[in-house]
Amino acid sequence: MKLVECVPNFSEGRNSEVVDKIVEEIKKVDGVSLLDRESDPDHNRSVITFIGNPKAVKKAAFAATAKAAELIDMDKHKGEHPRIGATDVIPFVPISDVTMEECVKLSKELGQEIATKLNIPIYLYAEAATRPERVRLPDIRKGEYEGLKEEMKTNPDKKPDFGPSKMPTAGATVVGARHPLIAFNVNLNTNNLEIAKDIARKIRESSGGFKAVQAKGFDIKERGIVQVSMNLLNYKVTSMLKVFNAIKEEAEKRGVEVIGSEIIGLVPMNALIGVDDKYLKIKNFSKDQILENRLKE
Repeated sequence: MKLVECVPNFSEGRNSEVVDKIVEEIKKVDGVSLLDRESDPDHNRSVITFIGNPKAVKKAAFAATAKAAELIDMDKHKGEHPRIGATDVIPFVPISDVTMEECVKLSKELGQEIATKLNIPIYLYAEAATRPERVRLPDIRKGEYEGLKEEMKTNPDKKPDFGPSKMPTAGATVVGARHPLIAFNVNLNTNNLEIAKDIARKIRESSGGFKAVQAKGFDIKERGIVQVSMNLLNYKVTSMLKVFNAIKEEAEKRGVEVIGSEIIGLVPMNALIGVDDKYLKIKNFSKDQILENRLKE
């Protein structure tokens, strides 16, 4: 059975009614199963995970994007996480009997449909990227919604792959295909943002750190702490334990303690082999977050 996972990120994590309406659009589509829903009020962002046959998954992703464009105004959006659109990113992940090439084709088809029907600029990334500087999501998001909105007017390098070179209130959307990713955050007991930023620079690949790791320092003002927020692009190359130990060591050098970590969304079972959730201080981790457990339902 052909199965594709889709993990769209939406720029709303505080208004549950808005997220409810987006999720309902996904649930309406036959052939799709909702696996996970997670909202972060500090980042003002929600991550929705669903799975199904390729045609159904594409239909659900479009429906959710259309609803988000209707309900989220990027001119009013504020949050810690970098973002360029109401539906910020839509990755397709091959799960069973589906190749990465098929997921790339799916992402391009969806991108064209969103651009044509919703008039939203589309950037292709990861395995679907059309140019080297668009492989990495942070490179596309540089300047975020506000910066990209201005640059699109004058910089030909910012021309989207599909759609207009002009931002609607729904912003722009990044679409692509990738391998399973782990969103992993580590919290520090300090409000010094420079410490989190410095540690993030130490561990991310683009600054000479660990391979397949993207990292950024965030200020979680409501809690009076800072966070090293990461995407582990390939847990087989760099594990959660490896980055956690590195962050712990760097924090201790600065007289700071790691007070907890969190996994956002789902995680492959193999990524947890040899991992002690108590050692990693993972907050509210549930067996329901293991991808394979959800696929059995």
